[in-house]
Amino acid sequence: MTQPLELKVNGREYRLEVGLTDSLLQVLRDRLGLMSPKSGCNTGDCGACTVILGGRLVKSCVTHALIAQGQEVLTVEGLGRPGRLHPLQKAFAEHNAAQCGFCTPGMILAAKALLDQNQNPSPEEVREGLSGNLCRCTGYAKIVEAVLAAAEEMRQS
Repeated sequence: MTQPLELKVNGREYRLEVGLTDSLLQVLRDRLGLMSPKSGCNTGDCGACTVILGGRLVKSCVTHALIAQGQEVLTVEGLGRPGRLHPLQKAFAEHNAAQCGFCTPGMILAAKALLDQNQNPSPEEVREGLSGNLCRCTGYAKIVEAVLAAAEEMRQS
């Protein structure tokens, strides 16, 4: 059994039929072909599937797709433009804040949600803002540095 779903993803409107048990992650990856949200744990613990839904940070693996009805979803694919990275994307690259890259899209979106609420966070506030996203490769120091650098750039522009 399916239900109609209308939503906007990265500025583009979609109308599709989804299964009654489909997660937002399944729709984004399997139906829309967006690869930045990842399936890491499927329990909402790792943050690899993090997206911004209706202005709120959500774990798309545990968010029912139909919750997104009529809402806007932002993934990393919707942040920058070709040749013009978002300050967070740029800072992550410049500060070597990604090793394997699996957690990076979720980290960037968690950082964006934080900076949307707090334009001048302390290092502790950055760590707290990213606490729902696990990285198995780094010690988080470069990630925190990147977020603070992006915050500084965003305040100056």
